[in-house]
Amino acid sequence: MDERKPASDWTTDFDILDPDYNLDPGPVWREMRERCPIAHTERWGGAWVATSYDDVQALVRKTPELSNRQPTVFPMEDSKDILADHYADLFPPLTKDPPEHSPLRRLLLPFFSMKAVEAHRPFTEQLCHGLIDGFIDKGACDAAEDYARQISPRVIGHLLGVDLGRTDELVGWVRGLVELGAANFELRSESYRAIRGFLGEEIAKQRTDPGDNYISRLQASDIDGEPVSDIVILNMCMLLLVAGVDTTWSSIGSSLLHFATHPDDRRRLVAEPELLSSAVEEMLRLHAPASAGRVAMADVEHDGFTFKRGERMILSFPAANRDPAVFECPDEADIGRQKNRHVAFGVGIHRCAGSNLARLEMEVALAAWFARIPEFELSDPDAVTWSAGQVRGARTVPVRF
Repeated sequence: MDERKPASDWTTDFDILDPDYNLDPGPVWREMRERCPIAHTERWGGAWVATSYDDVQALVRKTPELSNRQPTVFPMEDSKDILADHYADLFPPLTKDPPEHSPLRRLLLPFFSMKAVEAHRPFTEQLCHGLIDGFIDKGACDAAEDYARQISPRVIGHLLGVDLGRTDELVGWVRGLVELGAANFELRSESYRAIRGFLGEEIAKQRTDPGDNYISRLQASDIDGEPVSDIVILNMCMLLLVAGVDTTWSSIGSSLLHFATHPDDRRRLVAEPELLSSAVEEMLRLHAPASAGRVAMADVEHDGFTFKRGERMILSFPAANRDPAVFECPDEADIGRQKNRHVAFGVGIHRCAGSNLARLEMEVALAAWFARIPEFELSDPDAVTWSAGQVRGARTVPVRF
């Protein structure tokens, strides 16, 4: 199939890279959910697509039959078996199924408890205000490029204990792996090798010169009494970069785009700053950045469908967050929404371990922005762009203030 040809029917020809879809996916999700909540496409190697809240909730729990070993929704190397154990080692614990998953997740979770991430608040606040200092006197900026994009890689770089002067390189590599390389395997492989090379150097350096950071603390940890190997540390650091940079950057940028285009919500948040936490949750629900991929390790039955061994599944958390069976007025923002059981961070055993860090970054980023720039609007609506693919987020948000 010509991957560039426009989708003819979203329930049978879904295209996650379609540019029109990525500008406004809500109507597409609604059509799919109403006509065929578990759709199918032959594009990008073929996949099933789950869009309803209940289906997503049920399917994520079919583990390990629906394996997380290839969380990307795009095919990997043509020469490799999609079911190969090789993929389970890429980004542990995300790509590990039980029972291997549990010890690795237990190792990871203490770094991202609410108490642990709170230690990064002063750095994040200083970072956000420093970024705003760089453009506030100009009366205009790109809220995505000049602000949102600069935050998460520096916070994660700080957490890893790496040279923050190389964060632009990290962003480029992560985009090449997750976004720009989605349909370009050569770029994806090049970016993957660059990240691993960078992290390998950092891990070796911190073996001889440890610090108080994620890498050094992993090096001092153990799994069931055995030291954590450098390859496991490298893969876990890969996960932190791949899962934490693009997603949070996208969420912050999409949130600022929302407030730039919804003056009532913007002014309400200024007048009622106590709504910040619920506003963050609503932005996560309405603009959830990531969809997850699964691979059927055996034939899986669900609600009259059979997913054959080797077939891939896209779990659309963003679509599930717009399900009217669960959320009142799902396509509209309510920054004071009280009942908000969104699945922006996934659900089940593979729920995002870094959700507390992402929330902290979003809260600090929005609080700092609204404290300094309470009134702002889009300066060129036609210039707004979104990323396309597994992670969707606002990439160009020109504003004036």
